[in-house]
Amino acid sequence: MKIHNISEAPEAIGPYCHVTITGHLAFCSGQVALDPQTMKLEGTTIEEQTNRVFANITLVLSGIGLTLNNVVKTVVYLSNMDDFPGMNKVYGEIFKDHTPARSTVSVKKLPLDALVEIECIAELNENRNIEGSSLKSS
Repeated sequence: MKIHNISEAPEAIGPYCHVTITGHLAFCSGQVALDPQTMKLEGTTIEEQTNRVFANITLVLSGIGLTLNNVVKTVVYLSNMDDFPGMNKVYGEIFKDHTPARSTVSVKKLPLDALVEIECIAELNENRNIEGSSLKSS
C-alpha cells in the first residue's frame, strides 16, 4: 500500500491522505470545493462547488498519472438532496460518456459547510509513471 499527498491539491484538513494505492486501485479521499491556493470554499451554488470539486479530483488523479477516465466508482455526499439536479447536471457534463458506478447520499452536514463532497476509486494504468509527478512524501 502506498500513501500519497498531491502538492497541487488542497491540503488535507484532517489526518488523511489524498490517495491510497493498493493493488490496481487508487482510493481518493473525498474532495470539497476548496481552492488549493486560498484553502477557502469556492462557489456558493451547487454547480460552482461541484465544478471545483471535480477540479480538485482532477488534480489528485493527475498527481498519480491518472484522469477522470480511470474512475470506476464515485460516492457523492450532498448536504441537501434538493441540490441533486444541479450536481447531477455538472457531473454528467464532466464525465460525458464515461459513466462510472455511483452512489449519492444526503448527509446532515459536510466539512466547512460545503454543499457537496465527492470521493472516488480509480483503476491504475499499467504504464503509469508517478516518479515525475508532484507528490509530497508521506
